[in-house]
Amino acid sequence: MAQNECQIPDTIAIAQGAEVTKEMVDQYNAQSGQMDMDKMWIIMGPQHPFSHGLWTLKICADGEIVTDADPIVGYLHRGWEKEAENRTYPKIIPMADRLCYAASMTYTHLFCMTCEKALGIEVPEKAKYIRIVADEINRLQSHLMWLAAVGTDLGNYTAFLWASREREYWMDMNIRLCGARLTTNYPRIGGVRNDVFDESTRFLRDLYRCCDHFDKSIWELINLIDNNSTFTSRMIGNGIISRERCANLGITGPAARGTGIDYDIRRDDPYDNYDKVDFEVPVLTTGDSYARYMVRMEEMIQSVKIIRQAAKKIEALGEKAPYRLKVPSKIPAGRTFCKLEDPRGESMMYLVSDGSDQPYRLKVRSPIFVNVSSSKDLLEGCRIADVPVIMAMIDMCLGETDR
Repeated sequence: MAQNECQIPDTIAIAQGAEVTKEMVDQYNAQSGQMDMDKMWIIMGPQHPFSHGLWTLKICADGEIVTDADPIVGYLHRGWEKEAENRTYPKIIPMADRLCYAASMTYTHLFCMTCEKALGIEVPEKAKYIRIVADEINRLQSHLMWLAAVGTDLGNYTAFLWASREREYWMDMNIRLCGARLTTNYPRIGGVRNDVFDESTRFLRDLYRCCDHFDKSIWELINLIDNNSTFTSRMIGNGIISRERCANLGITGPAARGTGIDYDIRRDDPYDNYDKVDFEVPVLTTGDSYARYMVRMEEMIQSVKIIRQAAKKIEALGEKAPYRLKVPSKIPAGRTFCKLEDPRGESMMYLVSDGSDQPYRLKVRSPIFVNVSSSKDLLEGCRIADVPVIMAMIDMCLGETDR
């Protein structure tokens, strides 16, 4: 019997003035499944300030304690994958930028890699290292954007300002590289759009300066947060998820590495010369919000380390080394799968080509679409006030989630 259909027995007799007995109440409770009238569902989003993007999180609360959660996406109605079927391969590159504006470079890189794999071509060494630099700049500005948002979620406006300030330096590197800040439209099928050796932009010179500056400023950000007991107390011990449960849910990226899952595609299934640079994959085992925060902070330190190595490789190859190949406009019929390490986790593309200059099918697997499914596991037992903090560590991006 549905909850709203449960009725006290003998309602006609009661209406005529009969006394409600204990047996009647017991029978009613049995029919209603022992309803707990203290529990209620609360809608957080899409207008709630907690939601970073257009999505809804329904939570069931028993007083102040969350007992259940149900994430709901689908408000954007983008139809990205269907639109890709009606465009030629080069014209999909600017669309891939819009999958996630905070991580636009990685999605265009992923699309170009998928097409290159389908064509069976190997891009020049110089293009691979340039892509590494571009991807890690992208990772840095994405993580800094996340950190700024976390600052406002936790009531630390200084963290928002400082993280936004540091992000601007890396956005300037995007401008030096390709002239755009956010949706860069830089990778190309067969390489990259332009070289980095340009006296007017002085990209490599400013890149080293930016790395030197960030080596100091990242510790300013860490000290600002770690020395704030209000900030840390809301992360430590909250949103705990086990390593086994994390793996069963298919969670990837920093959210998974914060639970002890030692996996990073850049190291374990390398692409575009990531196996030729030296870096460490940060892994923590506590599985709480603070662990996911610290994994991202360490990842930014490692990204600077990767950028320096890749930049030196580019300098060693020299200005005359090729950075792009001429490729055919049509891709042979077949099925191609490719993946890379996005700032939020494991991003994948599955291409079905029919021999024309347009894809027959282009499927995108975004990490957040999977990671947000962990909401119930993360939130059970926490307080309502902790919900924004715990979900902030997932680093939601609805552009890639609602395709």
